[in-house]
Amino acid sequence: MVNLFRILLLGIAVTVCTLAVAQEATQGWYSAERLNEGLGPKPEDLNLSTPRSAMRGFVELADENRFEQAAHVLNLATVDADAQAERGPEIARQLFQVLDRRVWIDWSELPSRPDAKVEKAGSKSGSGGQIRRDLGLKLFEIDGRAYEIRIARYKAGEEAEPVWLFTPQTVEDVPPLHDAFGPRMFERYIPKEFKTELGGLRVWEWILLPVFLLMLGLIGWLVNAIVGHLARRVRYAFLQRAFGRASFPLALFVVAILAQLVLGLLVSFSGPVTSVVQPILVIVMASAIGIAALRVVDAVLDRVTLRYVGEIDDARSLDKRELYTSIYALRRVIVLLMVGFAAFYVLSRLNLFESIGVTLLASAGVLTVLLGIAGQAVLGNILASLQIALAKPVRIGDSVLFEGEWSYVESIFYTFMRLRTWDERRIIVPVRHFVSKPFENWSVKDARMMQTVRLTLDHAADPRVLRDKFRELGESDDDVIEPDQLTCYVTAHGDHGQEVSFYVMAPDPSTGWEVEMRLREELLAFIREEHPEWWPRERIAGKDREGAALS
Repeated sequence: MVNLFRILLLGIAVTVCTLAVAQEATQGWYSAERLNEGLGPKPEDLNLSTPRSAMRGFVELADENRFEQAAHVLNLATVDADAQAERGPEIARQLFQVLDRRVWIDWSELPSRPDAKVEKAGSKSGSGGQIRRDLGLKLFEIDGRAYEIRIARYKAGEEAEPVWLFTPQTVEDVPPLHDAFGPRMFERYIPKEFKTELGGLRVWEWILLPVFLLMLGLIGWLVNAIVGHLARRVRYAFLQRAFGRASFPLALFVVAILAQLVLGLLVSFSGPVTSVVQPILVIVMASAIGIAALRVVDAVLDRVTLRYVGEIDDARSLDKRELYTSIYALRRVIVLLMVGFAAFYVLSRLNLFESIGVTLLASAGVLTVLLGIAGQAVLGNILASLQIALAKPVRIGDSVLFEGEWSYVESIFYTFMRLRTWDERRIIVPVRHFVSKPFENWSVKDARMMQTVRLTLDHAADPRVLRDKFRELGESDDDVIEPDQLTCYVTAHGDHGQEVSFYVMAPDPSTGWEVEMRLREELLAFIREEHPEWWPRERIAGKDREGAALS
């Protein structure tokens, strides 16, 4: 009975605690025994009932250097009551300087309701939505540690009204945030009259920002010129090309690094400028180093290609053509890795994973439709390019017959292929279009190719004489391979004569074309000189007086 009574009391206690926590969560505030008892009474003009009014009051008081009153927007629970009057204004000043330089406050995103409720679409005001009791304003990462500026709703006692304050954890994070993002050395020497605000920025920022950009441009031009000059003095030609092509992205990288150092050590612009400049610098750094690395890799791969493969045509061995195709496939893999690394670096530096993830999930249907319509051709070509790189139905250097054009596969890029015709024209074909159409690959195993010389002659032409002459001509031609394969057949016959076909094996299509033209000329010369009666003649059929057929 005693044990049953204890279990009953424990269950009642757990139920009461659960109901209390649920009630507190439903009410939408954190309970506190006391709030900022060491600061004295709160100013009457300071409204802390909503997140927007609390933030507006803090910024307005700080702008007027009334940090003693602005300290009332802080939850100083982690500060001793005796020290709150002294430390509160200093923490408020440091927090305002961090907000002013690193946070671009979007007032429309701050709730104007006391419960910070997010209303559901289509619901009546106040009838639905989620009640919130804390809001995150900005997340920073310093030396691998996360620091967040956050406000929350607190209530001290039964009679007091709930108020929105900066959280105790934010108060503890203010000193390291101020050390990282507070005023810099240069700002100490700026006259007070230049620190007044004009059009959202301070006067000195309007003056310094164009000068800052001009100096960065001059430094970038100088770095580009120096790298280009040093590249011309390098001994090896492929290194000259590599550094020459990488000079501009390296200049961008140096400019971005210098800008980061200046913003971190000498001067700190206000929130609107920083919110735009910092992401741009991160993107420029990632893009510049990626482009420079890719251009160096391209130069090295070109050097390897020229040394071990040589000129691109089907006269090269199968292994060399496969090596060249694999080199291009390796380049595509490197490009994908560099793009992925740059995107990951930018997203991680700007702390965009969470916000972008939420946005993507919220608009997944719209993005899917947009990508399906706008990116279908690009994505299809990229996938087709990777398909060629892996399956190798065609290789760089192969001789192909595509849509009636005999050409060499000169390059295979992400979205298109470049074909070089025998007369040095270039045909640009989307990769997806190429793989979706039938084509003849004359170099699928090796570059050898059987050429056919066709002549239309009279019925009186003797194939045996022509066969012997063709073998004689083929065996004496240095470009003919496998002379034992020289053959001659009558492949067609009609009213106007017979078609005689001569077959010869050539080492590659380009040489085979020349052999075919040369042997045709020599056979025509033989018939012209030795057997002119073999030329095709037109016969007219008729009847004599007795009705016999005439021809």
